[in-house]
Amino acid sequence: MSEYFRIPTTGAFGDPIDENPSGVMMEAGYRSVGLDWRYQLFQVPAEGLEDGLKGIRAMGFAGLNLTIPHKIAAIPYMKGLSKSAELIGAINVVVVKEDGLYGENTDGKGFVSGMEANGISLKGKRIVLLGSGGAARAISVECALAGAAEITIVCRTMAKGEELADLIWEKTACIAKAQLWTSGVLLPECDILINATNIGLYPDTNVPDICYDCIKENMIVQDIIPNPAETPFLKKAKELGARTLDGQSMLVHQGALGVELWTGRKPDIEAMKKALREAF
Repeated sequence: MSEYFRIPTTGAFGDPIDENPSGVMMEAGYRSVGLDWRYQLFQVPAEGLEDGLKGIRAMGFAGLNLTIPHKIAAIPYMKGLSKSAELIGAINVVVVKEDGLYGENTDGKGFVSGMEANGISLKGKRIVLLGSGGAARAISVECALAGAAEITIVCRTMAKGEELADLIWEKTACIAKAQLWTSGVLLPECDILINATNIGLYPDTNVPDICYDCIKENMIVQDIIPNPAETPFLKKAKELGARTLDGQSMLVHQGALGVELWTGRKPDIEAMKKALREAF
């Protein structure tokens, strides 16, 4: 009998995670390379991370994604990190090997790939980034490496923002600075504005507390939130004349990189996009 019934499993840890649409997209990616693999969502609170990571090794998971609040907290449990993950200081992909867990970061690479797929070059651009968490770190570092001229990190905790700005200054040719995020904060002039927080993630209907007069016509405004595709933030930016890009493009491109890391095969990005669109 050649048929077997144990199906390789991957998934994601996060809290919250119920509204994350990654599963349909990732399984479409597996199908596109001829694999009958599964991708499941697991609501794992911060205090359950260590037990959860032990569990994926014990149960023979093929790989794992990490989202809020685990992208930085998971690093001490990794046996090794990729060069980009080490530089960024956050991980969103775990590769399971016989001798342990290895961390990788595809968030920033997925963001840059999504921008390029929309015909946008980051070279010479002035960028304002809202947030200084794991996703913000990955995006800012990869944007700097892609040739951005200047990045301003608008953050609630200046120590985190300044540490990230110092990292970009030290490791890239990009100018970087941190700015304290106060209520209605005035943003510097920029070409691209990015919301790298979870403000507006379904069912939250809030928008980032910034001065919206700073959003100008033809500015590019990107949200990293995939659900809903058009967040209240993007809707408001569009009304102000900005060109808006949703978080689904970044999600698909970083997801495709994860599929390749776990399976060794490059998935069909268009098939993954189609599955994600159909989910909404």
